Amino acid sequence: MLDSKLLRQDLEQTAARLAARGYELDTATVSALEEKRKTLQVKTQELQSERNSSSKAIGQAKAKGEDAQPLLDAVSNLGAQLDSVKAEQDEILEQLKQISLAIPNLPDESVPAGADESENVEISTWGEPKKYDFAVKDHVDLGQDLNGLDFEMGVKITGSRFTVMRGATARMHRALVQFMLDTHTDKNGYTEMYVPYLVNRDSLYGTGQLPKFAEDLFHTKGLVNDDGEEQEGFSLIPTAEVPLTNSARDEIYDEKDLPIRLTAHTPCFRSEAGSYGRDTRGLIRQHQFDKVELVQLVKPEDSMQALEELTGHAEQILQALELPYRKVILCMGDMGFGSAKTYDLEVWLPAQNTYREISSCSNMIDFQARRMQARFRRAGEKKPELLHTLNGSGLAVGRTLVAILENYQQADGSVVVPEVLRPYMNGLEVIK
Repeated sequence: MLDSKLLRQDLEQTAARLAARGYELDTATVSALEEKRKTLQVKTQELQSERNSSSKAIGQAKAKGEDAQPLLDAVSNLGAQLDSVKAEQDEILEQLKQISLAIPNLPDESVPAGADESENVEISTWGEPKKYDFAVKDHVDLGQDLNGLDFEMGVKITGSRFTVMRGATARMHRALVQFMLDTHTDKNGYTEMYVPYLVNRDSLYGTGQLPKFAEDLFHTKGLVNDDGEEQEGFSLIPTAEVPLTNSARDEIYDEKDLPIRLTAHTPCFRSEAGSYGRDTRGLIRQHQFDKVELVQLVKPEDSMQALEELTGHAEQILQALELPYRKVILCMGDMGFGSAKTYDLEVWLPAQNTYREISSCSNMIDFQARRMQARFRRAGEKKPELLHTLNGSGLAVGRTLVAILENYQQADGSVVVPEVLRPYMNGLEVIK
């Protein structure tokens, strides 16, 4: 059903905040449906009360030996009316539910106005882009020259936007995953998880991928059970945010157990619907890529500080790898559907002479928790409250590999291995 918090607020004010991020809320329809729902609810209560009274009267009539058939007919008629009103009420509730599922999160007051990425605001930069005394190559040419990235084989095996890695390049990719997980678990207090790569529809509704972004996902056909009936299919995860966050679905945590910090390395699968012609060269935009995801479940009053901390955890990886980057806050028009506030970390790519996104860290406040009914109970309180959920990339592994290849390249086409990765690569210092 439509978020009751929105219905209690000034709908016009809510509509204005949503319009700032490009969503038009039909307040007239919402108000009309809500009024009708209230009318039907009152009618349902009246019919139930009348039926209960008639039912008691039947018992009294029978006890006196009177003819109870007229009362029986009246109760039957009231039951039919009640069924009809309930059916109409269910229809209204479903309409409200579908409207609510399409409404994006309300932006936090600290989020800047703006229509698209050109109006995002730079918060800070770290590191100085290196100056080269030779013509820099992009990661595609470097990877192919090092016999580490094979795009043609990816196309042969599967199709476009799939890549095969081999040798020291594949090992560096694995080393990055291990380094990221070790940092987040050993230094930042995250619990490492291993999660399914296939999820059900409830999970995707919970984190907000459905119904709006169905075309961005890869879906499977349902399995056939022993009775020959096809079951509902699964979807490949677009990010580990989905299974990690849904671990809290329909749960009630004790206050003392919060915050909960979870991390996982998974492949991610995205159809990239509508992105034809963009970043088709190389590893920037693939149908399958790896990511180390960070998720936090926190109390509402702690979530904005948690966003700063989570973003800092992603920054730790970039700093340890000595990769120049910048931090930007996304404007209202560029934020994700479920986010109330988002920071992007953009790494410097010499071949493109620009910064490119490598991590997106978001505070969803109670948007996902309301869908999932993920709650916690404060000490001494009976009524549970909705959690706040946060997520971010810590980091996108393929894009980190791209950044290393380009930033650590040498004039002879070799690539220096960042010092923090060498223990994970048996001491290898240079990929030649």
